[in-house]
Amino acid sequence: MKSTIEELQAFVTIVDCGSIVMAAERLEQTASGISRALQRLEAKLNVTLLERTTRKLKLTQEGQLFLGKARSILNDLAEAEDSLLKADEDISGLIRVDSATPFVLHVIVPLMHEFMRKYPNVEIELNNHDQVIDLLEHQTDVAIRFGELTDSTLHAKLLCRSRLYIVASPDYLAQNGRPAQTEDLLEHNLIGFSQTHHLNTWPIHMNQKPFTARPKIKASNGETVRQLALEGVGITCLSRFLVQEDIQAGRLSALLEDQITLHYQKIHAVYYLQEHLPKRVRLFIEFLAEKLKPYL
Repeated sequence: MKSTIEELQAFVTIVDCGSIVMAAERLEQTASGISRALQRLEAKLNVTLLERTTRKLKLTQEGQLFLGKARSILNDLAEAEDSLLKADEDISGLIRVDSATPFVLHVIVPLMHEFMRKYPNVEIELNNHDQVIDLLEHQTDVAIRFGELTDSTLHAKLLCRSRLYIVASPDYLAQNGRPAQTEDLLEHNLIGFSQTHHLNTWPIHMNQKPFTARPKIKASNGETVRQLALEGVGITCLSRFLVQEDIQAGRLSALLEDQITLHYQKIHAVYYLQEHLPKRVRLFIEFLAEKLKPYL
């Protein structure tokens, strides 16, 4: 008896997710059903594909060899199905997107109405994590990552570059004075980040070294930092996509512009390394890239 697509999908998803329970959640099936599919597949092939221990599942040598073939079959099938769709507008399915809270609020959310109008059959799930997550563990199709990338298991597409601004509210500056040089910042209330500490290094220099802020108040995400700055709590450093409209509207003032070393933070869309990216995910990434092209 030949293997079925459902059995191949169960096997590959178990490997990707690292457990039968998580694979079941991802495929929206029961754990017992996924387990039986794997058992049927192993019985048909007359080999053990995964070694089960109390803590984890591990691919056997035969499983590692078969995994590549199974992925290829599933990728070819998905590509064939996509090719039969009459138009991009017919694309359907769920896209799970993850990004830091500020990027979701200030970039993705304002674009969603246009995307949904363009692809009415696609469902979107937006999740906010201000720390780097494991895409497979969180069942994420595409994530937005900032800065340099180090994970070799991921594909990435550069969406845009966002420069950094040092900002404060007019009210804060009226009460505390406007810093004229980097050293003046030492006399001010600085707002920074509590978890992503590298964001507390600002694009200016003091004593020929990059200035690392010692924040009087910290927050875990950029949107909270922005709100603190808008409330006149102190001076902070944030990306353009977060504060550009505030600067244009006069809610925040850009500081030390004549002394800043322009630093552009790279922003990528990343997705799990696979031969065939689902068309709905590819269209979403291409849509973001097109909308953010002016910032490349």
